[in-house]
Amino acid sequence: MTGEARIDKWLWASRIFKTRSIAVDACKNGRVTINGVNVKPSRPLKVGEVVSVKKPPVTYSFKVLKCIEQRVGAKLVPEIYENVTDPKQYELLEMSRISGFMDRARGTGRPTKKERRALDDFIAPVMFGFDDDSDDFDMDEE
Repeated sequence: MTGEARIDKWLWASRIFKTRSIAVDACKNGRVTINGVNVKPSRPLKVGEVVSVKKPPVTYSFKVLKCIEQRVGAKLVPEIYENVTDPKQYELLEMSRISGFMDRARGTGRPTKKERRALDDFIAPVMFGFDDDSDDFDMDEE
């Protein structure tokens, strides 16, 4: 079937999404567009159209070279679509990797290793006057 294919099946078959159900959810939630228009999972896809997929923080763009509905091996992917993603999107991806966990709100969840060390330094025994080197407090002096 090289004329048309369902967008959800094509996204799965071309290995953009791991499962077809994830591809369907992406379509339903407005993360997949064809030529700038949000699409339903059943929308037919034609050769030459540009499919944009939002996978935060990046929006990937693919030009359809072949319409398929059966999953293919990774080596055959270059025959299925051409990656036309804007290079600025990859810069955005790299910036998010460098900056770490951008989505985690401060104060939620477990502290990171860096935050934990900062806490340990803040609550050090020196702060309470229990320094290991000083013998200012002796129980025997009563």
